[in-house]
Amino acid sequence: MSVMPFPIDPLADDVIERLHAQARHEKPALAWMYATQLPSLLLGRGLRFDPASRDRFDDKVIPVGPDCGAMLYLLARASRATRIVEFGTSFGLSTIYLASAVRDNGGGLVIGSELVPAKVAAARAHLEEAGLTEFVDIREGDARETLAQLDEPIDLFLVDGFPDLALEILDLVEPHLRPGALVVMDDVSLFRADLAPLVARLSDPSGGYACLQVPVDDGILVAVRRGVA
Repeated sequence: MSVMPFPIDPLADDVIERLHAQARHEKPALAWMYATQLPSLLLGRGLRFDPASRDRFDDKVIPVGPDCGAMLYLLARASRATRIVEFGTSFGLSTIYLASAVRDNGGGLVIGSELVPAKVAAARAHLEEAGLTEFVDIREGDARETLAQLDEPIDLFLVDGFPDLALEILDLVEPHLRPGALVVMDDVSLFRADLAPLVARLSDPSGGYACLQVPVDDGILVAVRRGVA
């Protein structure tokens, strides 16, 4: 399935297309990094993330796919999100989709988090090129520290950083999620085992969420926090 091209506006579209093209160019190198796990992937068991390999991704886009990006924009627009948190900004591609939605919702802020300084600089440059700088605050450093400083209710939370930290980051952000807030998690099929604890948490009927896994790109889980907004 593909919805590309997904027009947002001319400035953002140019950056989006370029970053998706860069990501496609990187796919062979990423596949080689996981070559020993390809049998597991082909058997539907997904990949296992090695925390010791984090620095191997420092120069990689590793973005959301085109369909996931389109879904993020649509979900943020439909929910009228004006306050969004993103775990894993990378080169800023998902941030462009989210910030475009915030702008089109009348204004607000996307709080991004990125560990690698060079990626922070690249993401800020891409957002400036897309004309979205005023709607984004990218926080450089460990998300376990940078996302500890949240002081307003969150409308949408994107989980797209290192999978071994996903549950810990949800625990950090969850107190700030308003009733009706969305949690969107990418790569649930790709990193099936690593993300299983977070999927179980969001899928638990007693856990305060209603959720659905969607077969888009490498698997997306969309959850809504129960309660009356």
